Amino acid sequence: MTSPTAGPASSRTVPARPNTAFRQLRGRLSPGEFAAAVRRAAREIGEQVSCDARYVGRVESGEIRCPNYAYERVFRHMFPGLTLPDMGFAPREAVRGRGARTAAVRAARLATEPDHRDTRIQIHEESDVLRRAFITGAPAALGFAALHPMEAAAASAPVPGPRLPAGGRAGAAEATAVEEAVRRIRLLDDRHGAEDLYRRATQPLRTAYELLECDVRRRAVSDRLHTGAGELAITVGWLAHDSARFDDARSHYAEALATARVCGDAALEAHAFCNTAFLARDAGRPREAVRAAQAAQQAARHLASPRLLSLLALREAGGWAGLADRSGCEQALARAERLFAGGARDGDPEWMTFYGEAELAGLEAQCWSALGDADRAAEYARRAVALQDPHFTRNIALFTAELAGDLADSGAAEEAAAAGERVLALLEEVRSARIRTMLGHTARTLRAHRDSGPVADFLERYETSPAGGEAAAPAD
Repeated sequence: MTSPTAGPASSRTVPARPNTAFRQLRGRLSPGEFAAAVRRAAREIGEQVSCDARYVGRVESGEIRCPNYAYERVFRHMFPGLTLPDMGFAPREAVRGRGARTAAVRAARLATEPDHRDTRIQIHEESDVLRRAFITGAPAALGFAALHPMEAAAASAPVPGPRLPAGGRAGAAEATAVEEAVRRIRLLDDRHGAEDLYRRATQPLRTAYELLECDVRRRAVSDRLHTGAGELAITVGWLAHDSARFDDARSHYAEALATARVCGDAALEAHAFCNTAFLARDAGRPREAVRAAQAAQQAARHLASPRLLSLLALREAGGWAGLADRSGCEQALARAERLFAGGARDGDPEWMTFYGEAELAGLEAQCWSALGDADRAAEYARRAVALQDPHFTRNIALFTAELAGDLADSGAAEEAAAAGERVLALLEEVRSARIRTMLGHTARTLRAHRDSGPVADFLERYETSPAGGEAAAPAD
């Protein structure tokens, strides 16, 4: 079925045709891995694209018949010598239906006087152009607000979200808006952390659940709305989780789980249980973490995603580590590594784009740390930092904080201080209560080594930083 939002600007419907040429270019990479490669290539030429597994899937399905100009430049950089038709795309003039235009003319028009006949296409196919247009003054009615990596407006920019339809009837456009909100908020979290996003993301979530009460004529659209609302609840729950609002996170995850049960979505149920297990571990309820992770694995047993089962095994391992059950933890870790080695699949959930070798190593580091094996934990944390995709700024900060703590616990005070310095620098971009808490643990451990110059320098900088100021209230 071709979504009405996927076609050209004209009223004529063009059936989607799978883009097999582009699928061949992806090769053995999963959609998530290929999306990461696209983002890296964009950075190499100074472009910004928010490519993820869903975008790759839409290209390969033929829903996106021609990429926007930013994506075109990135794809040409990745595959030199190939034209858009070589990559399986339709000529731009055929898709737009307006004759050939130069990129400069079109980009200028989008930034200053958007053509509303194109809005449907640009919302989905030209999200990066729209993001830049929004920043330079395009109307907010386009439905997007985005954060450039270093924008001063990051703390106050509106969070993108769906709107209630006039007349009370929801359709494919509303379902797409919910899905887009999930993707956008996750991208912002990857870059900036959760705290400045959480409160602003609750309004899109409320709207998503209000859409479930609208009149929906097609079951496929209803299913998309339920799944989208559930994924958005998990996303907002994660923002609460990372902001140390554990009760709020628990409520959002429970809401997502209930939604999954209502619409019979096993993938959504597995995701909700996955995050519930993670939350339980962080909240000091390791037995609940084990049970939730096992429930997630039961929900995911028929899904064609070894990588998902690998992550769920890691969630279980975290629970066993919290219970100080070394044997149970090691068994779950071995299962996670074995499943991860099975490789990425087309059936991997879109939300798992963060789960690669870096995340595997980082979660293993957390397990060894909980078991008291600081040396092994530091080894895995060091690997996690080295392997992390630069796109995931928050995760780089997280695993560097993990490394700093593990090094401090193992007695490598000066190396821990150096890692702590790197975390402080990253916290200028990232807002995460969880990361600040981890850094506070490192600082307290290092106070016994103040006689070392590098350690003293780190502690002075930490104690005068916003992170140190917030952590100063509790007594040691």
